[in-house]
Amino acid sequence: MRPGAVKGFGVKKVRIEPVNDRMCIVTRERDQPEGLIRFVAGPDGSIVPDLRLVLPGRGCWVTAEREKIDLAVKRKLFGRALKTDVTVDPNLGEMVERRLVDSLLGMMNMARKSGQFITGSGKVEAAVRSGSALALMHATDAADDGVRKLRQANTAQAMGEKEEEIPVFRLFSADELTRAIGDGAFIHAAALAGQAGEGVVKRAKALARYRNDPQAGTD
Repeated sequence: MRPGAVKGFGVKKVRIEPVNDRMCIVTRERDQPEGLIRFVAGPDGSIVPDLRLVLPGRGCWVTAEREKIDLAVKRKLFGRALKTDVTVDPNLGEMVERRLVDSLLGMMNMARKSGQFITGSGKVEAAVRSGSALALMHATDAADDGVRKLRQANTAQAMGEKEEEIPVFRLFSADELTRAIGDGAFIHAAALAGQAGEGVVKRAKALARYRNDPQAGTD
């Protein structure tokens, strides 16, 4: 008899699911809450995204990608998942993206005030080479030579410390940043170590994933 077996019973492999995982109503795949977006029905029956996971009531979950949310709207999955009549904004995917953008921009502003988000090619390069930068950010229309210079700094720092390169994001154009944050707009920036800087990186990753843009998280 095999070790661990009981007479009359074979040894059965049991799949252990991650604790606190949730199922996407579109893909039916399970993931941790960080990889999904929770939705609830508001008092008026409208579907509301619960990005901070604080809203009361029964919720349902969708993989945190724009395409998946658009599919949930198209297939009318929210009412089915919540087992109630709901009103779904046809532009729900766009609404979620706006909230993710606002959350990132707000955290950038907070990190800047805390000294954990710096701009300017020279300051950013120094932060990367010193190892104090957690992530790089470029405007999508940043000049190639400036991007290349910071990429080299990133690579050199990683090789010197025998670590992976820090993530790089290209999420907004210079004009978009100017309209959104005015004088705080940048071409090159870096998030630095600290709670606010970590918050910037977390939100940048969430937005890049949501857009499912292979260029959003690269240099």
